[in-house]
Amino acid sequence: MARPEDDTESEEEQDADWEPRAGARRARTGPKQTAAQKKHKTKATAYASKDGAGYSWEEEYKRSWDVLREDESGSLESAVNQLIANKRRRVVRDTTSIQRGIIRHLCLIIDVSLAMTDRDLRPNRLDMSLAYAKEFVSEFFDQNPISQLCILITKDAVAERLSGLSGNPLDHHKALSNKAKLTPSGEPSLQNSLEMARATLAHLPTHGSREVLVIFGSLTTCDPDDINKTLENLEKDRMRVSMVGLAAEVKICKEICKRTQGQYGVILNEHHFKELLFEAISPPPIAKSNSNGNSTSGGKAQGASLIQMGFPNKITHDDHQVDSSTHSFCACHSKLQPTGFICPRCGAKNCEIPTNCCVCGLTIVSSPHLARSYRHLFPVGNWTEENAHSLPHKSVKCFGCDKEVQASKASPIPEKTNNPVTPAATTTASPTTNVYHCPRCKNVFCYDCDLYHEQLGICPGCC
Repeated sequence: MARPEDDTESEEEQDADWEPRAGARRARTGPKQTAAQKKHKTKATAYASKDGAGYSWEEEYKRSWDVLREDESGSLESAVNQLIANKRRRVVRDTTSIQRGIIRHLCLIIDVSLAMTDRDLRPNRLDMSLAYAKEFVSEFFDQNPISQLCILITKDAVAERLSGLSGNPLDHHKALSNKAKLTPSGEPSLQNSLEMARATLAHLPTHGSREVLVIFGSLTTCDPDDINKTLENLEKDRMRVSMVGLAAEVKICKEICKRTQGQYGVILNEHHFKELLFEAISPPPIAKSNSNGNSTSGGKAQGASLIQMGFPNKITHDDHQVDSSTHSFCACHSKLQPTGFICPRCGAKNCEIPTNCCVCGLTIVSSPHLARSYRHLFPVGNWTEENAHSLPHKSVKCFGCDKEVQASKASPIPEKTNNPVTPAATTTASPTTNVYHCPRCKNVFCYDCDLYHEQLGICPGCC
C-alpha cells in the first residue's frame, strides 16, 4: 500500500537535510548552537569565577563600600581616621572599678566538626576560627600575662586535648598550626568537651578564675549522657562558660551560659565574630557565692586571698654556677637550656615565666607582668569627645604632644532638631578636628593621644 503523498515529501526533506544539503543543515543549526553557547556562557559567568578556579561565592569577599576615598586635598588620612572613629563609637570600654580576678585559667574549646566546613565565613568557618584563635591567644597573654590557657577540640562525638594548660603562647600557636589534628569530621560533643574542661580546671586553686570559652559552629551535639548533670557540676565547681555561636542560637548553649554567669552571642559577620571572641580577653567580674560555695547572682562576694609570689633571677650559662661552656637542666622539662629563671625559694631552674615552680609550687612572675594585670582593676576612664568649634579659643594645644588643633578646620556643629540623632549622622565630622577632655584632670588632648591613652592605660595629665 502506497504511503500518503505528504509523508513522502516529509521524508524527502529529511533526507535532503542529512545528505545533499549539509551546508543548509549547518546553517539551520548554527543559530541554535550560538544560543546554547550563549546560555552556557551566561551560566558559567554566574556560577564560576572568570579564571575557572571555582564558584563565584568562593572568591575573595570584597566590601566595595569600605573602599578608602581621597579627600579634596588628595589625602587618605581623613578616611582612615573616620573608620577608626566609627569603631571607637561602637566600642565603649567598661571603666568601673570592680573586683576582678587577674589570675585566670581559661580553657578554649574549638568545634572541629563537619559543620565548620561551611563557607559562610571566608575561607570557611574552621580556618577563620583558627586564625582568630591565634590572635586571641596573643592578645590574651599580652593583657593577662600571669594567666594560663589550654585548648581543646571536639569532633567525632569526642573531645581531644590540643594543648595543655600553659602560660607560653608559642605552645598554643604551635598546636593551632597542627593541621593533622584539625581535620573536620563527625559531630561535636558539647558534654564531653565541658567535662574535659572541668576535669582540667576543677583542681586549680580558688584564687584564680575558672573560665571556659567555646567556639561552636554546629546546631546539634552528640552527648553520651544528660548534659544537665554536667551543667550542675559546672555550677558546683564555680566555672564560667561563655560561647560564641557561628550558626544560630542554640537553647542549651544559652542556658549553660546563663546559669554559669557567662556570655553567649551569635555572630553576624566576620568583624562581629572577632568582637565577640575578644570580649573574653578582659577579666570578668568575680562571681558572687552563697554559703554553699556555688556561684549565684546574689549573696556575699568571695573574700580576698593573699597569694605568695616570687621574683626570680634570670641567668645565662655564663653567670651560672657551673662551667660557662656547659648548659644546665631545667626543672620543668629536664632539658639542657642556656638560660632560665631561678626560683627564689628552692633555687630550681625554670625555662619561662610566669609559671608555677615545678619543685615548690611558688608562683614566679616579674614586676611588668603584675603591672599589666593590675591595670584591669583600675582602668583609665574614657575621655569626653568634643568638637573643636565648641572651644572658647580658635586653636588649642594638645596637652600630650603639644600639637595645635585648629578650630577653623572643623565642621560646624549641626543644629539641634527634634529628630533623633543616628550613628551615621554623628560620624560626618572629621575626627582629626575633635578634641578629647579628661574628666579628672580637665586637660585637652588630640585624637592621636586618645589612642595612646587607651593602649597604655594611663592619662598623661593625671600621672
